[in-house]
Formats: sequence, C-alpha cells, structure tokens
Amino acid sequence: MPLVGTADIVTPAARAGRGVGAFNVIQLEHAEAIVAGAEAAGAPVVLQISENAARYHGALTPIGTATLAVARAATVPVAVHLDHATSPELVAEAVSLGFTSVMYDASTLPYEENVRAMAGIRARCHASGVWVEAELGEVGGKDGVHAPGARTDPDEAAAFVAATGVDALAVAVGTSHAMLTRDAAPDFALIAALRTAVPVPLVLHGSSGVADHGLATAVGHGMTKVNIATHLNRVFTGAARRALDADPMVADTRHYLGAGRTAMAHEVTRLLGVLGA
Repeated sequence: MPLVGTADIVTPAARAGRGVGAFNVIQLEHAEAIVAGAEAAGAPVVLQISENAARYHGALTPIGTATLAVARAATVPVAVHLDHATSPELVAEAVSLGFTSVMYDASTLPYEENVRAMAGIRARCHASGVWVEAELGEVGGKDGVHAPGARTDPDEAAAFVAATGVDALAVAVGTSHAMLTRDAAPDFALIAALRTAVPVPLVLHGSSGVADHGLATAVGHGMTKVNIATHLNRVFTGAARRALDADPMVADTRHYLGAGRTAMAHEVTRLLGVLGA
C-alpha cells in the first residue's frame, strides 16, 4: 500500500473514537520495527521523525528518505510526520521530501506569537497538501524538564484552532515527555472537555509515561493521535542489551539491533491493540 496522508489515518479514527499510534523513528531499524508491528496488527500507523532525530543524523534527508521508503513498501496505511519542529526551514525540507504532515512547535511562545507562527506554517504547508499539528499549553519533558501540572484551557484551544486553521492540536493534560516510568496521571475530564470544545483531532504527547489503562481511557475520552517514543526506545534497548549480555563476543551489529527491532515490533503490535487502532 502506498504512503498515505496523515489525515487519511487520523480523521476517520477521530470520528470513530479510535486511537492512532504515532511512533518515533531514530534509525532505520525503528521504522522497520514500527511498520512490521503495524502490519502484524493490521492497523495504520504514523512514523514520526523529530527535529532532534534529524540533528542526530546531521540532516533530515538521510533518515527521512529511508523512512519514506519503508512507509511506501508497507502493506498497511502509513503516514510520515515531522515531530516537534522549531525551524521553518526544517518544515520546508520535510514538505519537499514528501512528508505527509508536520508538527511545528511554537508552544513556548506567548499566545499571540504562537498564533501568528502557526497560521504562517499552516498556510505554507496546506499549499502543498500537508497536514499541520500544533501544540497549545506546553507539554513538559523536553530537555529533561517535566511539567505534569501544565494544562490547556478548552476555550483558548478552540479559539487557537479557529485563528490558525491547524488540522490537529497537541494539548497539555498531565503527561510529560521522556518519562522512563509509566505512572503519569492524565486529566481525563479535561480531555473530554477539550474534545467537546475543539473541532480537530487531539494529540497526546508524552504518552510513554502513561500505563495501558490510561492510554485506552484517554482514547475513550477523546484523544486520537497518541505519540510514543521513550517507551519503545526502552523496549528496543532492553532487547539489545540482553542480546549483548548473552554473547559478550558478538561483533556483528545486526545481532543486537535485530533483537531490538523484533522486540519493538512486538510492542508496537501490542500498543496498537491497547489504542484500538
């Protein structure tokens, strides 16, 4: 099945009350694992590349081109998304490569500046048929700073979407990026209020810190796109570490990276079931 638009995955899921797994790619094995897991689940999926991952590779093009190739070879619908971009130039590069959506993060700016920045990004991306996600109410955890107390106001969120014309909104509801434990406590009542107020799909960032029941409950209360990165990295790294411990003489990187890829694929399949994807 060819690469599909992010809207083609997220919009029907939002209407049906299903979750969409949006999983981050750092290296080729991540993209392969996520797609293999989605194929095993028979579910669509979003492959995400963050600005930090692009920086790790020196540029977006190498990992972006490889990820797009994996997506195009998939047997289930797959979209490719630029996550947490703060550079308009990186957004333009993603659009030129063929990414199907971008998340431009201006959430640290004052409200009016966030609106102006997002309206400009939305206009440029929509001209190329690219779906746009924004964030309102800064979700903590970037650079190790956790802010689980941050909350997005539903009325402000509705006004923000109307002013910017964005296609999806990441909201702060008690989760935090980069958590290594799964004990975050999302505000489900706030999620429901946001779902009522906001006419576009809601996005949960910092989902690695939420246990299975919390993820399913968040979807039940109105979350659609659920971003998971750190949790899957832990699964990958744990399997690679076990493979290295089992054979201290191993030199071929395929032996331990392959173990990580397999473990991550199984967890993607399981998580897509949790989300009802």
